Amino acid sequence: MINQITKEQVTKNRTKKPDIPQVFGHPKGLIYLFFAELWERFSFYGMKAMLIIYMTSHLMYSDEFSFGVFASYGSLVYASPLIGGMLADKILGYRKAIILGGILMTLGHLGLAIETPLFFYGSLAIIVIGNGFFKPNISSLVGKLYKDNEEKKDGGFTLFYLGINLGAMLSPLLCAWLGVTYGWHYGFGLAGLGMITGLIVFYKGINDGVFGQEGLIPDLENFNRKVLGLNKNHLISICSFLCVPVVALLIYYHEFGEYLMWLILLGISLVLTSIFRAVNNIERQRLTVVIYFTILASLFWALFEQAGSSITLFADRNVNLIGINASQTNSIGSGFIILLAIPFAWLWTYLSKNNRDLNTPVKFAIGLFLLGIGFIIFGYSAQNVDQMGQTPMFYLFGGYFIYTVGEMFLSPIGLSKMTELSPPKYIGFIMGMWFLATSIGSFLSGKIAKMTTVSSKNTSGSENNFLDKAVELVTGLSQDKAQQMGESFQQLYSYVSTFTTVGLFAVALGILAFIISPFIKKLMHLENE
Repeated sequence: MINQITKEQVTKNRTKKPDIPQVFGHPKGLIYLFFAELWERFSFYGMKAMLIIYMTSHLMYSDEFSFGVFASYGSLVYASPLIGGMLADKILGYRKAIILGGILMTLGHLGLAIETPLFFYGSLAIIVIGNGFFKPNISSLVGKLYKDNEEKKDGGFTLFYLGINLGAMLSPLLCAWLGVTYGWHYGFGLAGLGMITGLIVFYKGINDGVFGQEGLIPDLENFNRKVLGLNKNHLISICSFLCVPVVALLIYYHEFGEYLMWLILLGISLVLTSIFRAVNNIERQRLTVVIYFTILASLFWALFEQAGSSITLFADRNVNLIGINASQTNSIGSGFIILLAIPFAWLWTYLSKNNRDLNTPVKFAIGLFLLGIGFIIFGYSAQNVDQMGQTPMFYLFGGYFIYTVGEMFLSPIGLSKMTELSPPKYIGFIMGMWFLATSIGSFLSGKIAKMTTVSSKNTSGSENNFLDKAVELVTGLSQDKAQQMGESFQQLYSYVSTFTTVGLFAVALGILAFIISPFIKKLMHLENE
């Protein structure tokens, strides 16, 4: 899978020491990584859009079991980058890891086109493992391209984020339409072709020399060293396939996901403890900031990921949709990001050039605050509910817009700062830890989504505490009033009360993050902050 590389080949390449070519003030390699990530996300989100319907309508799984599989897969697919990042740091290098991950993900997507449970779980497992190699390391390579141009890094990552969301917006429309209309194997097959296209683009970037000396194998002798009679590069490929049955079982027996999450967190803590001991004091303080940002990101994604679950059901049951169905509302956020990415990239560059840029802790605080405002808008929509328990679609778009602006303050900026704050030897691992925040957020989002069910609400009447009064002030509804107005209003209240509650929590967290931002800034020890 990964060919053995001779010392002469690497030495020859490294003695050339080509500069990284620039286009419009950004590394030319960003263009290749932009399109490689676009097509990889096209395949990933195209498959993900079909997953629930495929399980319930074709494999005939129950809703409860399907949601369990979906949540388990989502957590694992964002946890695997930790391992892939570590292997890239120490053995493979970013380029080899990206290629290996892309090949595995292609096999996984194409395997889903074979419509049997065996291939279903095996293919999901292969995608989980492949994503672990691909996702953190392509982001790390973007950061490496900006090592001599830090003032433009935030703008570069914002443009890179545009590629992610172009793929995320287009693929559900195309892959899901093809799967439903002509057959699931066509939809999954198109997702596989998207991944192949991404691999071709990345490989062309290597041949065109747009990545300079970045992403090469970190230690050639270690790369070719034999373990159990096999070179390490070959051993990694073989072990990747041997792990497939294990990951497949973890997806199938999804009820053990909570224990797995605690086990992963324990492993992360042990590795971080080891890294803390190996680095100097400044690097230790920067790692503390990395952990802080990761915790905030986990809470951010726990709310943000409601888009694929409770917000979709809210749109289906209690929003007066015009021209689109509830499933299509999942494209709203990505559509707004596409509109906002270039203006935000220009904004960060402009503010940086004029020494007026906001520091990263403040950006995180603003992102959390806006996320909360977005959810409060969802809750406020109940103020204009009709007799059928339907709220105007305007509020759905408004809430999505506000919290998508919040995402632009946090997610691409977080990607950028992970590469900048990490000790050089551990960039891949730290990037993997950043993606673990999404894994933890996906896990927590399931807990929050359950709060929106009518059965989770106290049916004996509200307690009229401070939070109940705040919810009633925002939504215009109380639990007692909703019960008197009928079932549709009880369902509406279950959504808007939860959205308002988590929205107020995010606003409070954003304010707290803003208050402590000067202290966090000092721990970063970065001149450009």
